[in-house]
Amino acid sequence: MSRLEVQHLMTRGVLTLGPEGNLAEASELMAIHKIRHVPIVDSDNRVLGLVSQRDLLRGALGGGGELPASIQRAYLRSIGVTEVMVAQVEIVAPDTPLLEAAQRMLQRKIGSQLVVEGGVLVGILTEHDFVRYVESTLR
Repeated sequence: MSRLEVQHLMTRGVLTLGPEGNLAEASELMAIHKIRHVPIVDSDNRVLGLVSQRDLLRGALGGGGELPASIQRAYLRSIGVTEVMVAQVEIVAPDTPLLEAAQRMLQRKIGSQLVVEGGVLVGILTEHDFVRYVESTLR
């Protein structure tokens, strides 16, 4: 694994939302596509922040947690992604050694790193990418 780079494992074609998005949209993206992280980007695909399932849950709990689905959804629509996103996200370059990226994720106890090249989002590296790699090499 020491010769591999982030670009060899990262997920490309990342699903994103703009800063005008809301938590209902983030929740829907996560549920439909079975993902746990949604980068928030500007119109030039530059990273503004990241909303994770944890952030989504934190935002949803503000609405009471046990509300009827229609009320909960309306509540989530009322919260912008910029209100709960993490603005100081972990960013890595595509040519970063994979071992270095893995060590950073372990040390900082994070589940993902956004992959940025020339200031633009080009991918995401997640725990799932590492599990997929291990599974494919052990097959």
